[in-house]
Amino acid sequence: MKVLFIDSTHARLKEMLEEAGFECTYAPEKNKEELLAIFHEFDGFIIRSKFKLNKEELDQATRLKFIGRVGAGLENIDVDYAESKGIRCFNAPEGNRDAVGEHAVGMLLSLFNNLCRCNLEVRNGMWRREENRGIEIKGKTIGIIGYGNMGGAFAQRLKGFGCKVIAYDKYKFDYSDKFCEEKQIEDLFEQCDVLSLHVPQTEETMFMVNDDFLNKFKKPIYLINTARGKVVRIADLVKNLETGKVKGACLDVLEYEKTSFEDLHASELPAEFQYLIESEKVLLSPHVGGWTHESNIKLSEVTAQKIIDEFGE
Repeated sequence: MKVLFIDSTHARLKEMLEEAGFECTYAPEKNKEELLAIFHEFDGFIIRSKFKLNKEELDQATRLKFIGRVGAGLENIDVDYAESKGIRCFNAPEGNRDAVGEHAVGMLLSLFNNLCRCNLEVRNGMWRREENRGIEIKGKTIGIIGYGNMGGAFAQRLKGFGCKVIAYDKYKFDYSDKFCEEKQIEDLFEQCDVLSLHVPQTEETMFMVNDDFLNKFKKPIYLINTARGKVVRIADLVKNLETGKVKGACLDVLEYEKTSFEDLHASELPAEFQYLIESEKVLLSPHVGGWTHESNIKLSEVTAQKIIDEFGE
């Protein structure tokens, strides 16, 4: 079987497939037009996020039997249409769940203990102890929406902190374990001190976290989003940060992250983004929650193994 690498990946993926007898063409340097011209020659694609594979692109791939997405989300593939054509779609959330779980805990600890501010202040000769008094995770109730690979990994890493972890997942049942207790969404609204999002980007989850959603919480909350940017409407988040309904936010993803801000001056950025970068109640990172050196290898190995198990000789 012939496999086209549309995006760059760790070398381990190509190595594993070739050892299993697949013929691989590594072409991340080609643009979309060049790739479309050769789509019909291949039985499998390896992708990350270079461009979307919708009906138009998939119709060009007349031999295609599988798509391997080296990552957790499948939002850049028209999965329903692909599957209607008998094309298997693989993702690899097992490969970066550990990285996401650790990153979410790291962001929460940094926010609770003012670590980013403290670091800058001490470097500038400021020694402000009372102003940087932190708060503890112990004793808090942390709610998780989406108890799959990522939500489960986050819950595992919270076990030693002495907090209560509760989770809601619309599509899973009977998943209470030693790390969390299964609850309904109303229970999270009632009990949460911290809310962490671990859901895919779908029509159902687009801007799920909005003004109405945030105001259903009984207590002011801290919000963590290491999932997808468009799950949270930033304008509504900012509104609730300003009122104190949201006490702080850890955001690894943003709703407009695909827009390039590299050449813009701060005054030209959207007003909500300007608020985020100026607020000490907000911690930001550039969609690197699952982006460790270890996950780079594991994502490739998981993707390769799923393809080999299904299509290997």
